[in-house]
Amino acid sequence: MIPFLDIKQLNARFESEFKQEFEAFLDKGWYVLGDQVTQFEEAYARYCGTQHCVGPANGLDALRLILEGYKIQNKLQPGDEVLVASNTYIATVLGVLQAGLQPVLVEAEATAFNFDFADLTRRVTPQTKVIMPTHLYGQLCDMEKVHAFAKAHKLLVVTDAAQSHGATAVSGKRSGSLADASGHSFYPTKNLGALGDGGAITTDDKELAQVLRALRNYGFEKRYVSTYMGLNSRLDEIQAAFLNIKLKALDTDNEKRRAIARRYLEEIKNPAITLPFWDGSDNHVFHLFVIQTKRRDALAAYLKETGIGTIIHYPIPPHKQQALSDFAHLEFPVTEQLHKEVLSLPISPMLTSQEVSYIIEQVNAF
Repeated sequence: MIPFLDIKQLNARFESEFKQEFEAFLDKGWYVLGDQVTQFEEAYARYCGTQHCVGPANGLDALRLILEGYKIQNKLQPGDEVLVASNTYIATVLGVLQAGLQPVLVEAEATAFNFDFADLTRRVTPQTKVIMPTHLYGQLCDMEKVHAFAKAHKLLVVTDAAQSHGATAVSGKRSGSLADASGHSFYPTKNLGALGDGGAITTDDKELAQVLRALRNYGFEKRYVSTYMGLNSRLDEIQAAFLNIKLKALDTDNEKRRAIARRYLEEIKNPAITLPFWDGSDNHVFHLFVIQTKRRDALAAYLKETGIGTIIHYPIPPHKQQALSDFAHLEFPVTEQLHKEVLSLPISPMLTSQEVSYIIEQVNAF
């Protein structure tokens, strides 16, 4: 059996270091916002190429806190509009709503699954204040176009970088440094995954970073003195310790993912399957390898029978979720078609060459 992702196997290579750090954590007795969080924030800021990193509890809170921070800076007002991809994980939309802002969904384009820029232009109104692209499946959105669009319409740029740790643009700048602020998730399945929940916000805005450090901790600017109505959303000290260990392996793991993706792209020849677009650069870290087929359910069942795990990312687009019923009247044909056809193949950096060959053989045999 080849599981879609064996998280235990993925983390087993760090087990001795995890145990050492856990022992040190227990011995020190400092459990919240200690040295490990500070060290990780500094290390991840350096890795992304930003001046500041703030660690909240998860990726959803990262996006919400960025927007709440801009409200405190008077750069946003309640009800302002945020341009968001219709083809994204629901957390992107929830972060906007929970910050008291209005998501404006934008159709996907059919090749790289990111913003359809023609549709983007149609969605702008005088109330639009933010553009929030998602680097979906690990592939960077076209940030040159995003920034040109933002400049023309005087918009803030906030990226949902939850799936793109380490992806690098042609400019050499990494995901997390390509916007005014970026939200990251370290959910265990991510390319840089914790052993629980965790998140980060990266930015070069010193004032915003100061506000965010307060907002994540009840709005405290100093202990027991709340300047803002904040949240309790702090990156765990022990998760930061684990992330400090795993960060050193991120680039190597991403290269392994790209190597598997190259094999899939070169060797999968089944005419019933559409392979994802990739220009071969480092702008994709293949958090997911997502194929399309009109026979998605049959293919998933067939691969399960042959011992290969798959997952659908995602079966229901945000605007069709019951929780977002206010958006149910909207129609996004490309997004809706994608959600009917997409299927994610295994692309763990722990896959062996033989396992990759077997997956390719079975996909071609379908």
